[in-house]
Amino acid sequence: MGSYRFLLSRRWVTFGVVVVLLSAFAWWLGEWQFGRLDERRSDNRVTETNEARPVTPVEQVLSPGRDADPDDEWRRVEATGTYDAAKTVIVRYRSDDDGQPGVAVVVPLVTDDGTALVVDRGFWAIADRSPDTTDVPPAPAGEVTVVGWVRVDGTGDSTEVTPDLYTRAISSEQIGRAIDRPVFGGFVDAISENGEPVPDLAPQELPELDNGPHFFYGLQWWFFGVLAVFGFGYLAYDERKRGPRGERPHRGGRGPSGPRPPAGPKPKRERRTNVPAEYQRR
Repeated sequence: MGSYRFLLSRRWVTFGVVVVLLSAFAWWLGEWQFGRLDERRSDNRVTETNEARPVTPVEQVLSPGRDADPDDEWRRVEATGTYDAAKTVIVRYRSDDDGQPGVAVVVPLVTDDGTALVVDRGFWAIADRSPDTTDVPPAPAGEVTVVGWVRVDGTGDSTEVTPDLYTRAISSEQIGRAIDRPVFGGFVDAISENGEPVPDLAPQELPELDNGPHFFYGLQWWFFGVLAVFGFGYLAYDERKRGPRGERPHRGGRGPSGPRPPAGPKPKRERRTNVPAEYQRR
């Protein structure tokens, strides 16, 4: 057996630095996944609490010019007003749990003081992804009482509303600007209209209250980091015990650079047969 002095060589120092960096990165990814797990559990507690709360007038939860509080998401609120069907907004590129393409149908509900509540009435499956607003199921006329789940506005470029009232994500601020009307911050996913389910449209599904895959993903990343360190240690032990791999003798006794020993003559195989010698072919 030799010593571990070879670990000071450039090759092994470089190898060690790479292993340390990979292990540190794997550890960080594991910590990130466990952080996501804590966030998920916190969100689940908020959702469970809000789902159990009684229906509340929308004015007590949402207000114009103020973003919806994330701690209020999935609370049930109630609002009464009249749908402005001419300002229906189509949210493109949606799909249901089966992968069926469709759109979300969003209609502003104008309350008595002129402030609109942005209502996602539900999902409508389509054959293509660009329906006209006149194709979707119409909102009911007259005064309507809507009960729905509070949702926080989307962000980013996907919330921009085109002049013909199409978007890819819902933002009350962007929709209010497009329809030129004051709106409550946030929006709601409709549960019922006048005490009945929304006709012809699929309702928004409640979020799954599980912990997701974050725990096992975190363990996997930590395992990869430990495996990298173990692999480094094993290879170092192997080289100390047997020497560098490129300098080890090969099977058959050949040295690292010596020629293969010459092959001797093959032994003659004894011919076995039950045929008498005088009848055998020569």
